Amino acid sequence: MLDDFVVRAVLAGLGIVIAAAPLGCMVVWRRMAYFSDATAHASVLGIALALSFSISIFAGVLFVSLCMSLLITTLTGRGVGMDTMLGVLAHSGLAFGLVAVSLLDGVRVDLMAYLFGDILAVSRMDIAVVWGGALGALGLLWWRWSALLTATLNSDLAYASGINPKREQLILTLALALVVAVAIKVVGALLIGAMLIIPAATARVFARSPEAMAFLAVVVGIVGVVLGVNASIVWDVPTGPAIVCLCAILFVISNVVRMFRKGS
Repeated sequence: MLDDFVVRAVLAGLGIVIAAAPLGCMVVWRRMAYFSDATAHASVLGIALALSFSISIFAGVLFVSLCMSLLITTLTGRGVGMDTMLGVLAHSGLAFGLVAVSLLDGVRVDLMAYLFGDILAVSRMDIAVVWGGALGALGLLWWRWSALLTATLNSDLAYASGINPKREQLILTLALALVVAVAIKVVGALLIGAMLIIPAATARVFARSPEAMAFLAVVVGIVGVVLGVNASIVWDVPTGPAIVCLCAILFVISNVVRMFRKGS
């Protein structure tokens, strides 16, 4: 069954969704959409480092994503606005990565595949890496879910409950870096932020609890992956962007439904 490239593509997409959707809920609740962009855009620099030192792309991207996540955590609350700092880091990380890739001698790099993903070209090993990383990130969220929620809702309440908000943010950044590293080949550096944010934002319309929102976000992501892969084959369009487009359409539909519910 895994010899079918469409099946491999769907399995890889589902692996990303089960971790990215609940992780995206945390990012949405913390109003840190740029947080995912900064980490994902910096991953291009990780690709350049991996090619320079002849190591696996996953290792290079994970290393740089972790460094970016730790840098964000360290700089938080140091006098610079969070949205400003994340915007600077997101765009500068991508720019430095693109420059570094252009300076590589004797190495052919398909930037489009890394920027927008190449999900139809994933191998069995890629699927194993994706699911291994996704389950690792999901395990971190499952382990610290209650503490992360408390730290997200109210830092004072977290301290009173014996929870260190800085530690919980670090755990969140580690999970995010892991998801970015495994998603780079599936949806690419420019689209992983969308896969984190859009399903979570769509689920928020209908959810009545944090757990329900995380579950619905996974469902939205699954629908987007399945329909996006099929749409890309039928209309011969790039698969990664097609998946994001389907998720965006679901987001629009959910908000239209909410408007009608409010009007009735």
